[in-house]
Amino acid sequence: MSSSLSTPELPPLGLLQPLGDDDRRILSGYGEFLPVQKDQHLIEEGLDQNSLFVVCDGLLHATTMRAGHLTLLGKIKRGETIGEMNLLDPSKASATVTAVEFSTVWRISSESLEDFMNAYPLPAAHLLIGIGRTLARRVRDVNEKIARFYSV
Repeated sequence: MSSSLSTPELPPLGLLQPLGDDDRRILSGYGEFLPVQKDQHLIEEGLDQNSLFVVCDGLLHATTMRAGHLTLLGKIKRGETIGEMNLLDPSKASATVTAVEFSTVWRISSESLEDFMNAYPLPAAHLLIGIGRTLARRVRDVNEKIARFYSV
């Protein structure tokens, strides 16, 4: 959050780090800031999802239900993102994301991102590179987990 409680700002962290203050301010106008109460679901597994979320403050958990068991997939903190895959390829959410404490997130739909890309191609390119790096890092992490589980 900014120093003024009434004016949230996108944090210069994660995939937003390469963007300057002005670019982050402009980008924020293409999305919306949302409060997420403790225990509130931001995303529900199996439902349509076409947005990218940036955690501005707070802590959320990503979980999935498999064979009747709830599995924690990860903890999502300030500056981290949710929904990169479905932003680029809208589909059903593969996990439920729930606030562990009161949180503030910023949401941009794939349509609004496309509008931003058309109006501000250079900052949008930096943003897309950040999304690509985030996805690549997550695929590498999953590959490492699979390799440990299935080592021969």
